[in-house]
Amino acid sequence: MIKTDVVIVGAGPCGLFQVFELGLLDLKAEVIDSIRQPGGQCTELYPDKPIYDIPAIPVCTGNELTENLLKQIEPFGAGMHLGQEVTVVNPVDGGFYVETDAGQQFSCKAIVIAAGVGSFQPRALRAKGIDEVALKTTHYRVKNSKQFENQNLLILGGGDSALDWVVELAPSAKHITLVHRRNEYRAVDATVAAMRKLEANGQVTTIENAKVTEIKGDVDNLKSVVVLNKAKEATEVEADQMLIFFGLAPKLGPIAEWGLDINRKTINVDTEHFETSMPGIYAIGDINHYPGKKKLILCGFHEAALAAFSIKQRIEPDKKIFVQYTTTSPIMHERLGIKEGDQ
Repeated sequence: MIKTDVVIVGAGPCGLFQVFELGLLDLKAEVIDSIRQPGGQCTELYPDKPIYDIPAIPVCTGNELTENLLKQIEPFGAGMHLGQEVTVVNPVDGGFYVETDAGQQFSCKAIVIAAGVGSFQPRALRAKGIDEVALKTTHYRVKNSKQFENQNLLILGGGDSALDWVVELAPSAKHITLVHRRNEYRAVDATVAAMRKLEANGQVTTIENAKVTEIKGDVDNLKSVVVLNKAKEATEVEADQMLIFFGLAPKLGPIAEWGLDINRKTINVDTEHFETSMPGIYAIGDINHYPGKKKLILCGFHEAALAAFSIKQRIEPDKKIFVQYTTTSPIMHERLGIKEGDQ
């Protein structure tokens, strides 16, 4: 059980900046995100595309913005729990009990939802038999790589995730068959080269310009899959486990079951505190809704600042909260780790 002041759901720009604003108020935070790296849409959708509307930064990429935000929050030591999804949220003694699908438990005093357009959910394979067989041997993410040792693996996809796992699992797997719907890969060149080397060594078989059309087996066991190429020629491939990496699609996900006031795929908040219909749970960034809402990163940053002050007042209701400026405040300098002479 990790005890903290605030759990932040979402490690995109707004979630990361929320860590900073809370830290300035001496509040500790733990961050949870369903994807494997911080940055949210900036790293998932446009890591190399330029962003022009961040104040005082004429231009930066999604990756650069994420890197700068991570550097900015270093003084506050926020925990990062990536590749995990929040599955349980229960009010407890004026705070909350939070649990993820990885079994990590948290006790916190407030929750901030900064989940952008929602949690990124894996795009599902559509094939005959996918809903009836191989439920225990079909994987959209890897939680324990040891379960694939000495197994015949079928990996579907052609992006970074698919090829990263081909390269990582090949040394311990019995054999890997990679199926990709094209003959060009979206992974970085070095990973593609590593995959080709494994292919040349006989550790990996690639089937390109093809897709899986049928799954054979039962609920507990995967036996084989039928792969159809563009010429409509079918090949049956034996496999013990199947890993599917077709990319991620944004969905509201489990948040929709938390009992909040939902407005289509967003969460209604007030504009004084950015609090949801459930006291102690806040929402900032693209996932919230209020009259005049604009889905801009800089708006999310503003919301994070106001939410932080509201959370501080909630946690310390009898204490007057003063605005202190990072330019001149010794307390702010101490929290930021700035020593005399560093300015």
